[in-house]
Amino acid sequence: MSINRTTTHAAAAIALLLVGGLAACSDANKTAGEKVDAAVASTERKADEVKADIKAGAADVKDAAAKATDSVKQVVSDATITTSINAELAKDKALSALKINVDTKDGRVALKGTAPDSSSKERATTLAAAVTGVASVDNQLTVR
Repeated sequence: MSINRTTTHAAAAIALLLVGGLAACSDANKTAGEKVDAAVASTERKADEVKADIKAGAADVKDAAAKATDSVKQVVSDATITTSINAELAKDKALSALKINVDTKDGRVALKGTAPDSSSKERATTLAAAVTGVASVDNQLTVR
């Protein structure tokens, strides 16, 4: 919930408080003390509603922040996986990290490019799958 929405809720609650207070004061059968008590009770109810709206808004903000943090963590994790796979490919003399494009999304890895032979292609899959955080490997390498 945005601050503007919370502010709008607060303004609406205050307006309702004033209307409720005036309505309580217009009852001709009540004493002044009863009218004041009714206005106070109405004000307390409205204040509780505003408080609940603010708490709900804070919870929404907290949830949004947690989701954003999770999203950033996943992007960093995917980048780490991609970097680790590229490092493993660079260590293999038959596989060139420059000829293989590694794309990672949510731990799912796609290998694109060329491999010198079918055993190198399979080794690329094995190297990629061994990296921590990899959920799956889609080997789209072509043998040349």
